[in-house]
Amino acid sequence: MVTTERSEQQLSLTMTEEHEMLQQAVRDLAQKEIAPIAERYDASGEFPLETVRKMGAMGLMGIEVPEAYGGAGMDSLAYVLTMVEVSKADASHGTIVSVNNSLFCHGILKYGTEEQKQKFLVPVASGEKIGAYSLTEPMSGSDAGTMESRAVLNDAGTHYIINGRKSWVTSGPVADYVLLFTMTEPEKKHKGITAFLIDAHQPGFIRGKVEPKLGIRASATSELVFENYACPVENVLGEVGHGFKIAMAVLDAGRIGIAAQALGIAEAAYEASVQYARERQAFGQAIGQFQMIQQKIADMKTRIEASRQLIYNACLAKERSKITGERYTLQASMAKLFASETAMFVTHQAVQIHGGMGYSKELPVERYFRDAKITEIYEGTSEIQRMVIARNELGLR
Repeated sequence: MVTTERSEQQLSLTMTEEHEMLQQAVRDLAQKEIAPIAERYDASGEFPLETVRKMGAMGLMGIEVPEAYGGAGMDSLAYVLTMVEVSKADASHGTIVSVNNSLFCHGILKYGTEEQKQKFLVPVASGEKIGAYSLTEPMSGSDAGTMESRAVLNDAGTHYIINGRKSWVTSGPVADYVLLFTMTEPEKKHKGITAFLIDAHQPGFIRGKVEPKLGIRASATSELVFENYACPVENVLGEVGHGFKIAMAVLDAGRIGIAAQALGIAEAAYEASVQYARERQAFGQAIGQFQMIQQKIADMKTRIEASRQLIYNACLAKERSKITGERYTLQASMAKLFASETAMFVTHQAVQIHGGMGYSKELPVERYFRDAKITEIYEGTSEIQRMVIARNELGLR
């Protein structure tokens, strides 16, 4: 686990025997159960419920959640190792793991009441139920203060009546519970957003259009429509009006997960390229003998290892935050920015190394290329990450 003397100065990441056992167990599951079906589920767009249940049985849907709440009770490094191994086999499965762990479970664990943890966290962390996170709307992406959905307290003061349309909700078509962010005081913009825990099986919850995506196609994504949905006041997460703060804190954790997903995609594309460069013959020798191929391999490997170090640095900052309460926004944004752009670089080079076969669906390289793109977009685009990093360094708020 993470070696710590409970002091900020001595906190360090250590790869323990427990981490190594987890990594090997996840690798075995990913390569034996997930990798063989990845192409089929990518083509069909079907949600891989059977393998998701298997991941849940291993504790992978709530890695950092204490065992008392249905999770594995491990740390940030364990989560990253899991995300890398799962995403190497299939990025769609990686997305499902990321949303469940970082965006849903993390938010409730950090801000939820004991009653909310028992009702919403336990079944999702254990893999029995599936969670989702809903912030984006059709006309509100990076600028959450312009969202149009509304939650109005009823006259009795017992329920919030929610109306509106949310978009790009990962796991939306299959989620049992949703962490929803919507406006309670629109005139306050960002400061008027409140977080709600939504039971997707109640009246007024409608699953809308399923998105036809370029990549991560087995990770179900859809619109969600709320029509006079009555949410009990006890399902408000945190304080009324503190939703944006909660959303951003949760995204810090989420960005580490996406960085790890990007690293997994990059590693898969890199390993395929090295093998191909050793085996493919041209002009009487393996193409790996050519300097241009060697340059690509060197650049790919260097960026992958640099990404890994940034991700581990973000893990360390996240573990430190458990002691100090400080944010780790900068470290998470740097890791997510660099790792996602590395995934795009590496998969692009992988297609080039494979030539025509890299463009063919006979090999998974073209899927890696399609899957990599989303890591530069969701949970904050690369442009947003650069803005976050620069504003932090300039002392701007």
